[in-house]
Amino acid sequence: MTTFTRRQFGGFAGILAATAVAGPALTACSGTGGQKGAGKVVWSTWGSPEDLKSFDRFQEQFKADHPEMELVFQPTPSYSEYHSKLLTQLSSGTAPDVFYIGDDRVASVIRNDVLMPVDGASVKEGDFSKNVLDIARWDGKLYALPNDVNPDTLWYDKEALKAAGITDDPATLAENDEWTNEAFFDMTAKLAAAGLTGAVYWNYWATHDGFMTTNGGQVYDGDGNYVAHEDPKSVEAMDNYARRFQSGEMKLADLLPEGAGSETLLVTHKLGFLAAGRYTIGAIRGAGVEEALYDIVRWPTHDGKAAPTGVAASYLAINAKAADPEAALTFFSAFLDAEGQSLRLEGQGNAVPSINGADDIVLSGDYPAHAQTMLDMRDMGYSNFATEAAVPDLSNQISVEYMQPLYEGKKDAQTALNEVAALVEEKTTS
Repeated sequence: MTTFTRRQFGGFAGILAATAVAGPALTACSGTGGQKGAGKVVWSTWGSPEDLKSFDRFQEQFKADHPEMELVFQPTPSYSEYHSKLLTQLSSGTAPDVFYIGDDRVASVIRNDVLMPVDGASVKEGDFSKNVLDIARWDGKLYALPNDVNPDTLWYDKEALKAAGITDDPATLAENDEWTNEAFFDMTAKLAAAGLTGAVYWNYWATHDGFMTTNGGQVYDGDGNYVAHEDPKSVEAMDNYARRFQSGEMKLADLLPEGAGSETLLVTHKLGFLAAGRYTIGAIRGAGVEEALYDIVRWPTHDGKAAPTGVAASYLAINAKAADPEAALTFFSAFLDAEGQSLRLEGQGNAVPSINGADDIVLSGDYPAHAQTMLDMRDMGYSNFATEAAVPDLSNQISVEYMQPLYEGKKDAQTALNEVAALVEEKTTS
């Protein structure tokens, strides 16, 4: 993900094009980090050909700064295929030297003793927000660092709000601590009554966890136990949102038909709110619509005051069997430092920097008008919970097998959360 959102990861078409965008100076091959050779770094991530272009400037600069090093880029277009391939490579000793890991996988990979602790890097954990580091820690050591993050701000279409007769500006309400669930639900109801879609969310951990924490509820307690089913505020939050999915005023982006996806609805003024990351700027500009019609706001809360939400993140890690550990650390540090993140993210970008001292990446373009909201949500937010992320595919299972049926009206909130609690206990005690 430079936090390429996991929802944009497509199929396998375009893998050759994806490799090609790495640039002519870079080697694209099937070699592995297990190959011998000082000064060589093989690294990998996932993403579409368009997403992968964001790495061009960084890679070109790294090659210029380190002409003695050979850089090999091995991208994979699919998020799920990427991790399946990576785990196989790690088991066989053929994994890249440096690689991305998703926030729903990193904790489980760490526990396999296949990663190098990153305390030797020139970037230090104090350079990053603590709230997104715990998931990458095991037995007191840090094994990965966030390469960038993407809080799901609520993008809203002023033209759609106007068409629904809504006169209040969400960002203004938020600035005055008046952005309540009640105010938000009133808007989504009016949008639906006007024949528009009120809000669209992606079905993954940060969405349902965010619904609960913005209502003052808990998901996991301080000891890592799942407690949402025992917290009345969490149950209430899931019930409130589920009823609106069931009525049709809110929809899951994952289930929208091809050709009428979330970004299409947004840029054609058929959608009021879209929970999405900084990459949405590209969709708006690519559609050629008037940029000023769109802005962002934090998520509404039970009392109108800002509250934490889940922050999508991906992590950079080093293979414990890297062919040249020193070269791998050099690349790792350059990729994550403020300059490296600027090279990858400045301009339109597709994510928010994870390191201190790089906030201008988000603010310098003065777009959207309330771009600071991305940074505020990053700083207040949280990564996926380590208990959940330590079990491969558990976050996805919760989303698809329990939350989606809840949103579809096939079960009530209390039942769904009870079942999730039982699942988490089963998966984490077996």
